[in-house]
Amino acid sequence: MPATDDEIREKYLERAIRELNAFSREVQSCTHCPRGALMPVLGSGHPQADIFLVKHSARPLEVEEGVAFYGRAGNALMKSLKRLSIDPLAVYGTLCVKCPVPDPAMADPGCVARLIEEIAIVSPKIVVVMGPEALTVVNELDVPLRRDLHPVTGELQRLTPSIEALYVPNIDDSLDEEDAKRSFWAGFRVLGQWWADLPPY
Repeated sequence: MPATDDEIREKYLERAIRELNAFSREVQSCTHCPRGALMPVLGSGHPQADIFLVKHSARPLEVEEGVAFYGRAGNALMKSLKRLSIDPLAVYGTLCVKCPVPDPAMADPGCVARLIEEIAIVSPKIVVVMGPEALTVVNELDVPLRRDLHPVTGELQRLTPSIEALYVPNIDDSLDEEDAKRSFWAGFRVLGQWWADLPPY
């Protein structure tokens, strides 16, 4: 008897969960970056999210909890998603530099390039790139048919034939100063229109 659409979706989800778990174990056991006894800061969210958020490196609360977008940035994002009527379960967030090294420049380039694996596992419809450092990393990824993204805030761009991209300022730099908050929101709210325009299937 042929599998139903729900059964097929369930199998894809199970595979994505397995692959993300394996990816996380590999990152945790990696010794290429000088992070001492600190654990890497891992991505979180739905394993098959439509929306893939990426910023460059972790802030202290994220290092403490070991989870990307934990703390003030995460709270600000949740409020923004709610305001845009975007289901938080459709979102996955991660970092380019997962190891809490004293200076992100100390991260092993091969480790940073593993972002490509994370994108491949989640298979999002859009990647939201936060800040110029994250943009540099994404533009250096060896993704088949990848196009260079430009630092134009709030403009939908094409990363690959199947993945769109949106560049916004780094949310960590947008939490305290009013002009910075407005600049982030001006770019990020484009995601709301993108989400509203998604076909319902």
